[in-house]
Amino acid sequence: AVGVVLPELKGKLDGIAMRVPVPDGSIVDLNVELNTDINADDIRQAVKEASATDRLNSILQYEDTPIVSSDIIGNPHSSIFDAPFTTVLGKRFVKTLNWYDNEWGYSNRVVDLINLLALK
Repeated sequence: AVGVVLPELKGKLDGIAMRVPVPDGSIVDLNVELNTDINADDIRQAVKEASATDRLNSILQYEDTPIVSSDIIGNPHSSIFDAPFTTVLGKRFVKTLNWYDNEWGYSNRVVDLINLLALK
């Protein structure tokens, strides 16, 4: 579906979203092949820095402690980046795990959109 919305990414990334056996706790297994070499520490650092910015701090959470699906229930972030599970295969194939509360995280983004529209 990403390739339909962003044609320049068609065939360049893959991932799956899995429902886990708890209410609303879900995880995305994101796999991306990059055009340049990178290592897992660089990915982690980039996400950590991005999650601290004003633009993303309410959307992206960086997590470096072990978590399970029940830990993210009620979390308002759209993505909880699970840093320990970030790997790079070879030098360009990146795999990350990203948790989210399928109901609450989405609901928070709808509120963000309503607030944005109210400003217009």
